[in-house]
Order: sequence, then structure tokens, then C-alpha cells
Amino acid sequence: AVFDTAFHQTLPEHAYRYALPDSLYREHGVRRYGFHGTSHRFVSQRAAEMTGLPINASNWLVAHLGNGCSTCAVVDGQSRDTSMGLTPLEGVVMGTRSGDVDPNLHSHLARTLGWSLGQIETMLNKDSGLLGLSGMSNDMRTLEQAREQGHAGATLAIEVFCYRLAKSLAAMSCALPQLDGLIFTGGIGENSALIRSKTIAHLKLLNLALDDQANARAVRGASGPIHAQGHPRVLVVPTNEERQIALDTLALLEA
Repeated sequence: AVFDTAFHQTLPEHAYRYALPDSLYREHGVRRYGFHGTSHRFVSQRAAEMTGLPINASNWLVAHLGNGCSTCAVVDGQSRDTSMGLTPLEGVVMGTRSGDVDPNLHSHLARTLGWSLGQIETMLNKDSGLLGLSGMSNDMRTLEQAREQGHAGATLAIEVFCYRLAKSLAAMSCALPQLDGLIFTGGIGENSALIRSKTIAHLKLLNLALDDQANARAVRGASGPIHAQGHPRVLVVPTNEERQIALDTLALLEA
């Protein structure tokens, strides 16, 4: 078995613990676990190879953007923080998942609308995110087309998605001693020049900027740097979780 949480075993305690009663962690394992680990590991290693930096002496911010989305801080080949938590619901806005909300939302909806726990969980996991904000779709391609035609819900969904993603990346930067590059991956990260551009526009304090032509070219499997000259690296790196699983399997067999 290959666990999507495995790469995040290197999170320090101050990153994986919730500010909850200690017994919930000690007796019930309530903590942040993180997901998309196989992808974060693969693309951070691939980025090091592409740039000629040693993986064990390089520092990356990673944005894995698909129907599920998460960010990760990778230091010297190890995960030091990530946006998903106990479940894949925590963190940034996703296709149908809300990402972070006020923890008291559950009780608010139960009291004011009489919703059951099951109804609330379904709403947060399957009816929220890009789908909930736009009122039309969880597919970024559909939303980008609708935005061009002036659809208000699609426009709002994209704005919220990019702003919340940028906030998460800025937060992840707290775990890095320095920034050697930001990596975009996943179906949206590898194919949406608009999302990359809008997200980077919120990160001026990290001195990030894109080369618009390079950004526009990085679609449909094309990889490489898309940053403007004189600014920190921004890379598009297609993920390959199956390859990483195969490599891990071979390493175990050889051992």
C-alpha cells in the first residue's frame, strides 16, 4: 500500500497538532495528516532535477491543483507543512470541497436551519468549492469559459479560488528558510495560465512575477519555468503519482 499521507510524516509537531485538548491527540489521533503526498514529493524532486539543485538542499512551495487541491512546503526533500489536515477538507478552495470554514459553521447550520451532521458534511464536501460559489460547475475549464462570457458566479469562484490559494502559499512560506521556487501541478496547475497568473498577482510580497508568454505556453503537458527574469523561480511541473509509486515499489524490492 502507498499512503498519500506518508510524505507528510516529517511535519514538525507545531505544524501537525491542532489546538485541541491533548487527550484527543494522544488517545484518538486527532491531528493534521495531509494528503497529495505522492504528488508533492514527485514534483519537488522533479523541480530540483530541472533546476540543477540538490533535492536535499532546496526549498519549494508546491500547489497541487485538481478537483482536490493542496499546498505544501518542502524543505530539503521533506514536507514541513501542508494545507490539508485530518481530512482532505481542510485548506484551500477545491472543486466541490469548501476548504477552511469557521469551525462553528456546523453548529450554526444545525441551530438555524435544522441540518443534520450528514447534510452538513455532504454540503461541505460535495456541494461547495468552485461548484458552490459558481452555482454551475466544479470544472475550471467550464468556469473560465463562463467568466469570459461575463458569468458573475464563475468570476467570483475564480477570484476566491486564487486569493485563498495565494493566502495558503504565503502561509506555507513560514516553513521555508528560503524560497528556491514555487511549483504548479495537477490538472488546473498544469493547464490554467489564468489561475497561475491571478494567484501570483496576490504574492507580490514574495517578489513573484510571471513571464506572460512562458505562462501561456505551459499547458497540455508542457513544463518548465514561467517566472519573469530577475524574480524567484515559478515552475510548471506535471505530476506523475503512478511513476512515484512504481519507483517506491522498485526501491523496496531492491532492498
